[in-house]
Order: sequence, then structure tokens, then C-alpha cells
Amino acid sequence: MPVARDSLLHYLDETLQTQIFQDYCPNGLQVEGRDRISRLVTGVTACQALLDAAVDWQADAVLVHHGYFWRGEPAPLVGLKRRRLATLLRHDINLLAYHLPLDAHPEYGNNACLGRLLGIEQQLPLHPSRADNVGNIGSLAQPLPAAELVARLAQLTGRAPLHIGDGAQPVQRIAWCTGAAQSMIEAAVAAGADLYLTGEVSEPTVHVARESGIHFVAAGHHATERYGVQALGQHLADRYALEHRFIDIDNPV
Repeated sequence: MPVARDSLLHYLDETLQTQIFQDYCPNGLQVEGRDRISRLVTGVTACQALLDAAVDWQADAVLVHHGYFWRGEPAPLVGLKRRRLATLLRHDINLLAYHLPLDAHPEYGNNACLGRLLGIEQQLPLHPSRADNVGNIGSLAQPLPAAELVARLAQLTGRAPLHIGDGAQPVQRIAWCTGAAQSMIEAAVAAGADLYLTGEVSEPTVHVARESGIHFVAAGHHATERYGVQALGQHLADRYALEHRFIDIDNPV
């Protein structure tokens, strides 16, 4: 039975605590479509390929981590932005997007899901004094060579991560934040992590890792952020008896 869009949005706002985040984009309903939802597509980014797949499946709503209307982007609705919005409006499809709230959620968040898949236990906030914390730190059950953890990550994501450090050295205390969070490496050092994992890398990150003696792993922005939106979509499908389909539009970054 379809769920009312407004009921779904209210539940998501309450569950993800969107009000506590100062984000780079609006969280929640970004493009309004039909007012009842029975078919839900989830994906990482609301690119044209994902929208076309949602149209083909006759979805009522698309739920993503990376939506639209980012702070500082040009305002005119031209080019690819116009084409994306036109697709949603033409087919009366809702676009729901949750950025930092979906990174941070302790059960359905990108960080929590990736940590569980890697076997990281006792997940705690990397910034415990912040209500809007988006980084995590925890421990493996037993120390293992860094190369083994990197291999586990490669098998999970289907791609070879960038690893800075000696693969033979054992690691146990792991800090991580999915996506483009390479700047949080110094917080990981301060927290006593053996290894810091994120999605992307910048040139200075390598030097910080080498000089601080911490292992650094960049496993892909898209690759590390596939899991939260899937978990959230499946939770909504179970709660509201929705049809749910995760569609992975691959991105090597």
C-alpha cells in the first residue's frame, strides 16, 4: 500500500535528525513529485543515468546521498541541471536527498554501514563533543596487517584502494569517514588511530600520513558511500511495505 510522501518525509527527518546539521545542501525533499509513494529507487548520486533508470522502473521517488542545490553552485537552471529537473518533473518523481545526516546516522549511515562490513567494533564518534559528528573510530577484534585490511576493502568495493603505509605493519584502531573527508586525518591522528580510511585523497594528505606515522587509505568517494542509502532504502521498504531497488551508477572517483 502506498505511503503518503509527507509521512515518509517526517519519519526521515526525525530518524536522521536533519535539524542538527549545517549542511552544504538542503536535506529532505528537493523536488516534489506525486504525493503517494509505493516504488522507491535509491542511489548514491542523482545523476541523469539514475533518473533514467528510475523512470524505466516507474519509480515514485528517488532517494540519494548526493542531490542538488549545493551551496555556491550557479543558480540558473540550464544545461544538465535543467535536463535532470525536467526528467523528474515530467514524470512526477520525488527527489529526496540526505547528505551529512546520512553519513552520520549510527545505524543507516554510510560510516556505520561501512564499519560493520569491515568488521570494525565499538564504533564511536571521532568528534564526540559535536552533535553533528560525521567521523567514526573503532577497533578490529584482532590486529591484522594493514595490507589485509586493504585487501578486505578491495574485495568489498570491487576496486583497489590507495594505501599509504607499510602493508606488513599491524593495525587495529581504525578511524574513518566516507566520501571526501581526507582533511580529517589529523583528527584521526589525535584520536590515536593506527589507520585512517576515507574516500578521496589530496596531495597534502600523503605527507601528513607519512610524517604522523598513520596509515592512510583512500577507497573511492562513490565506493565508500554506497552502503548507507541501501540500508536506509531497505529499512523504509520494510517499514512501509514499499518496492525498493538500489541502482548503482558506477563512478571511479
